[in-house]
Amino acid sequence: MLAVGLWGLDRDGMWRDEAVSFQVGRRTVPQIWLLLHDVDAVHGLYYLLMHAVLAVHPGEVVLRLPSVCAAAVTAGLVAALGTRLARPRVGLWAGLLYAGAPMAGHYAQEGRSYALVAAGATGATLLFVRAVQGGTRRDWWAYGAVLGLTCWLHEFAVLLLCAHAGSLALARAERVRVWRGWGCAAGGVVVSLLPMVFVSRGQAAQVAWLRRPTADTAEGLLRGFLGPAGGVYEVCLGLALVGLVGLARRGEVTLAGVALPLTVVPPAVLMLVSQVSPLYVDRYVLYALSGAPLVVAAGAERVAGVVGRLRLGGRRAPTAPKGHPQLHLLPQPPLVTLTGVLAIVLGFLHQLPLLRADRDPGTRADDLGAVSRVVGRELAGGDAVVFLPDDVRNVALAYPRAFRGVRDVALAAGPAESGTLYGREAGPREVRRRLGRLDRVWVVADQDLLAGHWIPRSPVERAKLAVLNRDFTGQEPILRDRTAVRLYVRNPLPVDSPSIHPLPIHPPPVDPPPIHPLPAGPLPAGPLPAGPLPAGPLASGSLSAGSLSAGPLASGALASGSLSAGSLASGALASGPLSAGPLAAGSLASGLLPGRATLASA
Repeated sequence: MLAVGLWGLDRDGMWRDEAVSFQVGRRTVPQIWLLLHDVDAVHGLYYLLMHAVLAVHPGEVVLRLPSVCAAAVTAGLVAALGTRLARPRVGLWAGLLYAGAPMAGHYAQEGRSYALVAAGATGATLLFVRAVQGGTRRDWWAYGAVLGLTCWLHEFAVLLLCAHAGSLALARAERVRVWRGWGCAAGGVVVSLLPMVFVSRGQAAQVAWLRRPTADTAEGLLRGFLGPAGGVYEVCLGLALVGLVGLARRGEVTLAGVALPLTVVPPAVLMLVSQVSPLYVDRYVLYALSGAPLVVAAGAERVAGVVGRLRLGGRRAPTAPKGHPQLHLLPQPPLVTLTGVLAIVLGFLHQLPLLRADRDPGTRADDLGAVSRVVGRELAGGDAVVFLPDDVRNVALAYPRAFRGVRDVALAAGPAESGTLYGREAGPREVRRRLGRLDRVWVVADQDLLAGHWIPRSPVERAKLAVLNRDFTGQEPILRDRTAVRLYVRNPLPVDSPSIHPLPIHPPPVDPPPIHPLPAGPLPAGPLPAGPLPAGPLASGSLSAGSLSAGPLASGALASGSLSAGSLASGALASGPLSAGPLAAGSLASGLLPGRATLASA
């Protein structure tokens, strides 16, 4: 298990939950304590442990090392259970099966508490078997202490009490000492866990994203326990069914009687509760995986016994008397043991592609390391950045070097000082004001949110999204899994925007066409000749009283003629024919000549 866990441990990328472990573990103890009042109380003990571990060296490999070690310990404890309840080769087979399980290998390389919970639960089960088989009061107290500590690593480990109660029921234990010892230990565990239960109930919003498990969920968990690869799953399932023979034995715990409840009861209880209030995720019951290899190994042992009897011509091999405490010390044919080991190795090689693929960061929910590399390449010091929603800020907290010198637009208080996972942001009005001063801003966001597949509930998130969609234009995004890094540039404002006051635009001046005055003396009778008027009194655009001497105009009329293709001083006389009208007062209309006579434009 240790070799499998160390293989490809440095994936060069953390996913979101690991990043939380990393950034919280690097806070001070008072800051971690402040955080637990708001979120993640169920992981408080683990965060304190990681604080001590990361103080040695803050890095991704060191973050995952406790999980690797815990998985190796779990494999050893599974082997110890098989040895105690059956014989050494059963323990050997069960331990190897656990070490080669892809699900165990997956969580062995994850910087979260689940591998440690599995180790604690398997250790508590071994102490439970020891206490039932004739242990003292000290054994029961040790059992309660280990299980209580495990529950403080994750509170759902308390479901292990239901599994152990089921084992006692299958064993039909009638001794009052056994039930009393178990009841006292179980009561101590429950009482010690009450403070966490009280606090975590107020933090239930953290798991609001969970959905009710279905039959497909149960089938997926069973495949994860027995082996997801085709062929391996069917063989292990068949051996497990064979291993359930002799499940119950009066007054004695059996291998199947311990392993089956351990495998089935915690997931089943959590799935049933989740039909009312969804709480189920497979990693919450990872510790139940310890029972599956034991049942499979028990089935393999029965098959080996049948084959051995056939080889002996139907004669039963010598065995110890019923209830013999030293059954595991009886001689065992090495060929049978080696055959079982070879079969397990072949199954491991068959599932090796799954284990190799699991070392790729892309198999996790997201890869924040890849996002940080994009940010380090695209953003420069002084650039503004917005995280949408705020939990995407996790990448900056886990990889601060990529964001060095970058301005976080919406942040009001950092995570450590505010006692939150991702920091406290300013209100919607302040966020709009800050974005209003920017011409360009980088956005690190959930791609589904940018695509409009879901709408955030937070007013701050809605304000950020509204301003970006209304006032900015997004450039081509750079995608890494479900996270997008995208530059937004402010839209040019329209000319009629109230924030812009354009200067009035005047057309360039146009010089008027030249106007020539009329010749002195009376105008000749008849129509005026075509063309411009000669220079004279009309050049100024007006005819003063008395300007025209006696003649045809003196009588008050232009005789049935017209002024063609000519003009009088900026349109004083419109082009076109002049209708007959009195000019007796000696004036032209439109204010050019005093009096009431009019010169109508045709």
